Amino acid sequence: MAKLSQEDLLAQFEEMTLIELSEFVKAFEEKFDVTAAAAVAVAAPGAAGGAGAAEAAEEQDEFDVILTGAGEKKIQVIKVVRELTSLGLKEAKDLVDGTPKPVLEKVAKEAAEKAAESLKAAGASVEVK
Repeated sequence: MAKLSQEDLLAQFEEMTLIELSEFVKAFEEKFDVTAAAAVAVAAPGAAGGAGAAEAAEEQDEFDVILTGAGEKKIQVIKVVRELTSLGLKEAKDLVDGTPKPVLEKVAKEAAEKAAESLKAAGASVEVK
């Protein structure tokens, strides 16, 4: 059997349907006793030093807006959550009832601050991380 190059293999995978590719991955995992999970890079604590960690915190450009409490004006908070997220009424209510929950994730600093102000104005308690 001739050895296939990476390009040849990729060409073969391009022709497969998602179901065929999924079946191939399962067979590959079983044959070689491996898991094809996505690799995640994890930095060791203290690896970059204290100054490096502080710089990383200052350079953060994506923020999460987390609803920590609905307050007394729950209906107003639900309305604001719906405006911010485009969720339906039931989904927004479930989010508010299940606090603490993220309302917005990975948004710009300005958008996170604006959303937090809107939620606070409606009577909610909010945390921006």
